[in-house]
Amino acid sequence: MAKNKLTDEQMKQLINDLKRDKPANQEGEPATTATDMAETIGSYSRLQEQQELAEAATKTNQEMVLDDRRQATRTITKLKQKLSVAVILSLPVIGLSKPLGMTLPLSINIPYQAWIVLALSTIIYLYGGLPFIGGAWRELKSKMPSTMVLTTMGLTLTYGYSVYATVMNYLHTGDFINPYFWGLVVLIDIMLLGQIIEKQAFLKIGATTDKLASLLPKEAQQINELDEIKAIAVADLQIGDQLTIAKGAVIPADGVIVAGETTTNEAMLTGEATQVIKQIDDEVLGGSINGEGVITMRVTHVGADSFLGRVQAMVMQTQGQKNTTQMTANKIEQRLFYLTLLLAVVVLIFWTAFIGIDEALPLVVTVLIIACPHALKLAIPLVTDRLMTLTAQRGLLIQHIEPLEHADKLKYALMDKTGTLTEGNFKIRTLKSISAEYSDSDILAIMATLENGSTHPLAQGIIALAKKKKIGLMNGSEIESQPGIGVTGVINNQRFALVAIDYLVEHEIAFDQNYFDKLADAGNSVSFLVTTDKVVGLVAQGDVIKASAIKFIRELKKMGITPVMLTGDNPVMAQRVAKSLTISDVKAQLKPDEKAQLVREYQQKGPVMMIGDGVNDSPALAQADLGIAIGAGPDIAIAAADVVIVKTDPTDILKLLALVNTTNAKIKRSLWWVTLYNVVATLLAAGIIVPLGLTLNPMIGAILATIVTLMVTSNATRVRAKENQ
Repeated sequence: MAKNKLTDEQMKQLINDLKRDKPANQEGEPATTATDMAETIGSYSRLQEQQELAEAATKTNQEMVLDDRRQATRTITKLKQKLSVAVILSLPVIGLSKPLGMTLPLSINIPYQAWIVLALSTIIYLYGGLPFIGGAWRELKSKMPSTMVLTTMGLTLTYGYSVYATVMNYLHTGDFINPYFWGLVVLIDIMLLGQIIEKQAFLKIGATTDKLASLLPKEAQQINELDEIKAIAVADLQIGDQLTIAKGAVIPADGVIVAGETTTNEAMLTGEATQVIKQIDDEVLGGSINGEGVITMRVTHVGADSFLGRVQAMVMQTQGQKNTTQMTANKIEQRLFYLTLLLAVVVLIFWTAFIGIDEALPLVVTVLIIACPHALKLAIPLVTDRLMTLTAQRGLLIQHIEPLEHADKLKYALMDKTGTLTEGNFKIRTLKSISAEYSDSDILAIMATLENGSTHPLAQGIIALAKKKKIGLMNGSEIESQPGIGVTGVINNQRFALVAIDYLVEHEIAFDQNYFDKLADAGNSVSFLVTTDKVVGLVAQGDVIKASAIKFIRELKKMGITPVMLTGDNPVMAQRVAKSLTISDVKAQLKPDEKAQLVREYQQKGPVMMIGDGVNDSPALAQADLGIAIGAGPDIAIAAADVVIVKTDPTDILKLLALVNTTNAKIKRSLWWVTLYNVVATLLAAGIIVPLGLTLNPMIGAILATIVTLMVTSNATRVRAKENQ
């Protein structure tokens, strides 16, 4: 899976953005000191080291998941073959036997009949029973005995007693001892069928990746060097290939539109319910459905590096993870095994003393066969995989499953402001020259030149306006971010600085305080363009609160979760946004390390969910009990987060929490139900209803064990998402 590692260029940009973020404080000292920088970069370096160490384990985990699924497929094929052979050989065994001492209507008598039954039953036991014997050996080898050991003991006990009965009947013709070969072969047939059902249920764990893979078409329409269109297998696509996409066609790979415009349906990828408008230079995702426009696209990502490929890798990484509930289920499974084994011994001794071994044996075998401690282990992955399917189809991508286990206990939701609660797109509300030497266009060109290449939201707003107005960049040099200042550079042999108000105050540069107050009070972030110690221009940029943020905060409070807003912005702007969203707890002018420290402080009061939208929030996301990265878009590889949300809609977090809480409740009910079944079923099999003249024979026990597997599987599929959440 691709990792969000910081390259040298990204690290440099991060430092520049951190510097740009932090104006000087009241005393004129830079708020971002060299020590602060070292601590912040150190945090990212440590985070990268952890990511690199985890990468090898992730690849190994994905390989194990794939290997397990391939092995399960091969096992199902072999089990079906064994079942076919066992059923064919079982028919003469039943026909030549006397089930329960009765002579069946179609029963026949032939020479050496008992020995023929013994021979056929031995073949069925060794051939059809081999999966159980092998499974028992693996369970014992791993020191985790469970259902396979119990089943093998039941089959072996039945086979051994039947061999004994056949030999004794041959040696002593007086008293007939009833062998259970007919019961043995029917039992093996039923148990093989149960194994096939269980393995097929196992294959459903991980079906999410199959569903994602099926979103891509088999072929794409490639445009070659001669502008000819030819069909090419999607698996053979290369980066840089140009493709034509017809109306209504499935887009075969990630890419960029180079001609035409259209809308795309990305519902199965990101959960975006509405059509997304796509024009030249816009990205399109493989697996999305093209609308009414015919477009030409250039392939940018294929295979494992594509959006779908990374989602599949993320899902597979999560599939092999175990949480505390799974470990608890494993412990219960072990206890049920030993209790069942102890009960079987008690039943053998007790009922042999009262009704004889001939009647006690079926009770013992039923106890061993009817127990399903392994269903506990199967229930959780099935329900979890259902969660993975529902979330992946909605652009909610789970990377670490364990933090979601206690989502219903969350007390605080710490969230970044920009990009989470606000759009993160700073729109320029005012940009003007306040010097007769420069026009407004000149001021915009100078600012865009200084900010060119920066990923900071304030810089992006300036660059976007310059592109919109088709204003070209100027000749610039020595452009760099300065701690506590802003960005400086030489343009046309003249030094300029784009700075915050603190710089003007510190250097006693005159400006219009009333005009600044008017802009700031309107919720704008104001920057000044300075040269030769005088202000020549200014820009006021405002962010917009997301329409869904108010609902998000309201619903969080209903859930008993206290929202806390974190931001690097100044307190005035932070309080204005918080007031609009009815958030009372606000922390402003924060560095990334300070966000992580705040997470630790709130964790002293209760479990914390951290919501952020970028690299700057990585330390806090990693520290939180549940870290959610929001608005990842096609670049979903945010390793510090437990959950990555593709879209920027915070209400998607509500959908996630609702699904997780439903899933957790379903898992708990499954654990209780399966445990209750094992206790009640084994007690009934042990003979507590014998005084009423009733017993459960081994075949009934095997059928009930199979039904339990089916019910566990069915229970998992009943996890649903409420689309109106």
